Amino acid sequence: MADLFDCTDPEQRAAGLDAAAAAIARGELVLLPTDTVYGVAADAFTPAAVTGLLAAKNRGRTMPVPVLIGEASTLAGLVVNLPTVANDLAQAFWPGGLTLVLEHAPSLAWDLGDAEGTVAVRLPDDEIARDLLRRTGPLAVSSANRSGRPAATTAAEAVEQLGGHAAVALDGGSRAGSAASTIVDCTGPVPRVLRVGALPVERLRDVVPAITD
Repeated sequence: MADLFDCTDPEQRAAGLDAAAAAIARGELVLLPTDTVYGVAADAFTPAAVTGLLAAKNRGRTMPVPVLIGEASTLAGLVVNLPTVANDLAQAFWPGGLTLVLEHAPSLAWDLGDAEGTVAVRLPDDEIARDLLRRTGPLAVSSANRSGRPAATTAAEAVEQLGGHAAVALDGGSRAGSAASTIVDCTGPVPRVLRVGALPVERLRDVVPAITD
């Protein structure tokens, strides 16, 4: 069962971040809060760890795992090219509930599932998550629930569902009522909304009027 750290306590938060970063480096899974729901994280560049994440969720490779980053500047190193529309959306809504789907750089040694050369990237608006991401680099992160079950909005729910598969759980308090991120595909000539979540389409169109849904 995952070691649980109460991140509202400064000492436990520091110890938890150390333990989580070490677990990620060993190829293990970590449960962590994000600005939407609790997530289960693995090193994005360790294919065996991502496979373990998918197995823990009982999820197939046909739904590739998104990647969280700790700084917006990291994005440029992950993609072939950064379309102007994607850059504009990132500047307007990151950190926050926006996931961008882009063509990833072919040189990257990762396997996130059957992604066909694309990656879904987000910069979360959560300091615990970002503190960990600054230590580990990009993480493959999916909602901390078994496939088909509701997303975990507390650390206890995340541990109840996936604690047996993770080494560390970071408790940042309740995330109840948070919507999942809005996903925008920026791989084509016109950006397209794949899922409406935390950000309504109207707000996206304030920045990129051509966006479709």
